[in-house]
Amino acid sequence: MDTTIDVTGWINSRKPSSFQIQVLVLCAAAVALEGLDAQNIGYLAPAIISDWHVPPHAFTIVFVSGLVGLLIGCLAIAPLADWIGRRKVMIGTLAAFGTFSLASAAAQSLISLSVLRFLTDMGLGGGMANAIAMTSEYFPSRMRSWMTVIMFCGFPLGASLGGLLAAAIIPSYGWPMVFVVGGVLPLMLAVLLVIHLPESIRYLALREMESWRIEAIMRRIDPGSQLPRRPQFAVEEESVPGLTIKHLMREGRAIGTVLIWIVFFMSLLDLFLLTSWLPVVLNGAGFSITASAIATASLQGSGVVGSVLVGPLLDRRGCLAVLLPLYLVAAVGIVAIGSVGAVFDLILLASCAAGFGVVSGQNCANAFAAKFYPTYIRATGVGWALGIGRIGAIVGPTVGGVMLAAHFSRAEIFGLGAIPALIVALAVVGIMLSERSKTIVSPAPHQLSASH
Repeated sequence: MDTTIDVTGWINSRKPSSFQIQVLVLCAAAVALEGLDAQNIGYLAPAIISDWHVPPHAFTIVFVSGLVGLLIGCLAIAPLADWIGRRKVMIGTLAAFGTFSLASAAAQSLISLSVLRFLTDMGLGGGMANAIAMTSEYFPSRMRSWMTVIMFCGFPLGASLGGLLAAAIIPSYGWPMVFVVGGVLPLMLAVLLVIHLPESIRYLALREMESWRIEAIMRRIDPGSQLPRRPQFAVEEESVPGLTIKHLMREGRAIGTVLIWIVFFMSLLDLFLLTSWLPVVLNGAGFSITASAIATASLQGSGVVGSVLVGPLLDRRGCLAVLLPLYLVAAVGIVAIGSVGAVFDLILLASCAAGFGVVSGQNCANAFAAKFYPTYIRATGVGWALGIGRIGAIVGPTVGGVMLAAHFSRAEIFGLGAIPALIVALAVVGIMLSERSKTIVSPAPHQLSASH
């Protein structure tokens, strides 16, 4: 008689293994390169503007085209993973954005650079949601949010290192070389993923795919585990056929989904407003390109520190209890960037406070979204949350460009920039109240999905 093993329960009953850490590291490396490549354009903007002799606000088209690519990647490419698997989408998107980043080094105009950034960022958008889903599905529930946040620290870390890379490369080799480095690295990582990255074990079980693949992964997680002969594998979750997108609004998820979208929209609006225009605004205020890049890199780096510090609290206290104070800190830090005057050390401190709040807050929001949606729509749910967020990410740089064109002061730009962080805080309170009143409910009763 065949024995059925609940994959989720089996993972929950064990300590994380070196194999699971390997999955986390590979996913973190992928999002680190995505962070580096996504942020490169912000670091390179002052150098390209100077080289091509264009007004700063004209560069808005480059920022926006890339963010439209991210939006399409999140909404259209990321959900493919709920159909064809996380692994294939991650490898394919790495190869795509690496190729188009290399091509960006040869851009000769704002239009050509905009087209190439659109294609590059479309690959970026497709990969991030699946790195989040993959990590969430490989770790025990008692530490799933923490590990997801730790993994996604790769994104701000990569973005921060990108600033240091730009500061080191541009003076000696010019801005095109930054695109070259940002293209070669993901192509190399794509090869490593082909060799070393497994498919999500929960995805395989839920999709009733080859049991031998699941068994092989389980033996790598716990080599000493005594598995029964000819086992069947299951995930005690619902598995509903049909278009995954429509299920985001079903079975008590509608209010939660809308509030999550508000959180992502406003959070990424702030994040991309800051990362896109902070180097340009500081450079225009008289700070050097290197100093402007370092200030922006500190924003991302402090987000990594914040994520590591608050990560352990997520599974103990809940993501929402952590998110609220983070975005209040973000609002204070953003206002301070514009109001501390011309003292660079104070600007650096304010940038760190803003990054601590908004970057680590976004990482925690990623973890909450991954936990909120079940396996069969996790990539879709996280992808659409990130996609709606990318609309905010388009609005942020666009509004920033309008404010610059209208000659808003630094204090006005960053004073207004604090408003989205406060809206996020209100949305988090809304989710808390909705959960407390049982409006946001757990997914429908578990349906056992077995892999034969």
